[in-house]
Amino acid sequence: MHSILPLPARLTLLALLTMATLPAGAALPGDVARGRALLLQRQDSGCILCHVLPGLPPGGALGPPLVDLARRYDSDALRLRIADARSVNPDTVMPPYFSTEGLRNVARSRAGLTVLSEQALADIVAYLLAAPGPDDDRR
Repeated sequence: MHSILPLPARLTLLALLTMATLPAGAALPGDVARGRALLLQRQDSGCILCHVLPGLPPGGALGPPLVDLARRYDSDALRLRIADARSVNPDTVMPPYFSTEGLRNVARSRAGLTVLSEQALADIVAYLLAAPGPDDDRR
């Protein structure tokens, strides 16, 4: 089945739907320790495979370093980028962690399921916003 909407319009709609499912006032509180553990998991989140993460062992270089994010993003903006980066960059190679729209070749056992739960997403955002910056001694 083909959509009558062009890809940019579908991605804009997807971003709006994602924001509707993750309202700012109703966002779950994140846990920094759980977020750190999730970022280190190579199979569940895979973040460390593509990104350098603050306060964690060296990661990959495919994606940008995720350091000092609290200076650039609030929790809603960061949550949206992780949930589905296609909403801000339609050409991204980053997987949509909290979306099932527009995916291909999904295993039957994972069809209709997001990679991250809403709680896991909140935990990762909490860690990234609380993580030490480049000038911080806590690294």
